[in-house]
Amino acid sequence: MPIVGVKDTRKQQLIQATLESIAELGLQNTTIVTISRRAGMSSGIISHYFGGKQGLIEAALRHLLEQLGQDFRARIKGSDGSPEQRLASIIEANFTDFQRSDLAARTWLSFWARSMHEPGLKRLQQINNARLYSNLRYAFALRLPKHAATEAARQTAALIDGFWLRSALSLDPQESFAAGERLCKQFALRCLQPTTSPYLNATD
Repeated sequence: MPIVGVKDTRKQQLIQATLESIAELGLQNTTIVTISRRAGMSSGIISHYFGGKQGLIEAALRHLLEQLGQDFRARIKGSDGSPEQRLASIIEANFTDFQRSDLAARTWLSFWARSMHEPGLKRLQQINNARLYSNLRYAFALRLPKHAATEAARQTAALIDGFWLRSALSLDPQESFAAGERLCKQFALRCLQPTTSPYLNATD
């Protein structure tokens, strides 16, 4: 009889080993062998749990996406629900210590590059993009007209992605991530202010 929780533990160990292998070797050079060695398991168990390398790679990306969601929910739970705090929570979730780490940064960069060629990864990346835009638009729509909320969400999402990417490739990533988070928050808050928002005069 299988021990309760062993399957989930093994899956998580394999996902962690996958992230570590991608961070060190890149997605192209990550193989079932490199993953199984890091996890201390047989390569056959990867096929058993995930159906092969591609299934495990996609599971690793879902893990990063789930981490983003968990970080956002943890922050929004302690907020007052105002658009200012919702926007701050969204931005902070994208710039947590985990998202700034070498492990996450290198893995995200590898995923983004491969998503142009792998339909499964592209689909997950599109889900991530849609989720970020949807959360931002909802927060802006608490204060702005519909069209204005759409425009503000699009630009803020682009700023988050852009600052994150520039920071991941920076010579001083931690300082750059901190600056990027601060500037994204400043822009988002300006969009909500009647005297500084470039969108409040927009019509639906």
